Amino acid sequence: MSKTLRFPFYVSRFTLFVLFLLTACGGKPTATLTHVRLPLGYIPNVQFAPLYVAVEKGYFADAGIQIEFDYSFETDATALVGADELQFAVVSGEQVLLARAQGLPVVYVMAWYQQYPVSVAAKAGQGIQSPADLRGKTIGLPGTYGANYIGLRALLHAAGLSESDVTLDSIGYTQVEALATGRDQAVSVYTTNEPVQLRAQGYELTELRVADYVQLASNGLLSNEKTIAENPDLVRRMVRAILHGISDTIANPEEAYQISEKYVENLAQADQTVQKQVLATSIGLWKADRPGHSDPQAWENMQAVLLDMGLISATLDLSKAFTNAFLP
Repeated sequence: MSKTLRFPFYVSRFTLFVLFLLTACGGKPTATLTHVRLPLGYIPNVQFAPLYVAVEKGYFADAGIQIEFDYSFETDATALVGADELQFAVVSGEQVLLARAQGLPVVYVMAWYQQYPVSVAAKAGQGIQSPADLRGKTIGLPGTYGANYIGLRALLHAAGLSESDVTLDSIGYTQVEALATGRDQAVSVYTTNEPVQLRAQGYELTELRVADYVQLASNGLLSNEKTIAENPDLVRRMVRAILHGISDTIANPEEAYQISEKYVENLAQADQTVQKQVLATSIGLWKADRPGHSDPQAWENMQAVLLDMGLISATLDLSKAFTNAFLP
């Protein structure tokens, strides 16, 4: 006997959020647009699909913003935002606390990634099933800086290990080759990138995702105290446009992928299976019941990791490091 599908009477918070965005961004673009240069910290990539969608669908223009993407290092971008030479940047959570520890008045105003996008990957059969199994292993990573390093240290911390319990191999961004050739027993990677490539090449992996062991403040939108004080409406409009792009990408990944082809060189000629899996994995890290929301515990955890690493020497006032005040 066939059963009739019934839809519930309630409306999810995510649905209400999307309806709000559709209403809020439905107006016509303003006559004069505010130019915003937005550093992204990486080369053009399908992982930035929500931003490309927000441009192509007019969400930035509707918000009165003319956006310019700047693919520069996030450490440089954080310093420029802190000096008020730029109003915004997309950065990882640790950069916020490192900057505030140096006296830079930066403020994280919107969480994009709800899960920290770093993993440690190893070939199956290496005996690495948990962070504790990393003891004595040689681990490749770009260097002792950035999210790959922070994420690795967070995994070690979760297992009660220190950096002296492993051997770190600074290899630049060659983790795929280092693992494939056996140079390193494990590599610290972006969850959305190298594991997808390695599996596509036929390797069976063990993947330890940082987010499975500790919740850390992850990639999101950075601003500064001056912009927030003098132009809070610009911050609100910027957040609204990006969140609208994220919600559209989650709802229609195929459309977002096609839009990204205009912005990412050779994406149309790339391995579609791999690149679409990169996008799908990214979407899994973005989804949230409360889009854009920063979890205070994630910031507490990030601070604890940085203190353990000796990268900051004293606890910070986290209430000044991030805010949820600009979310819909």
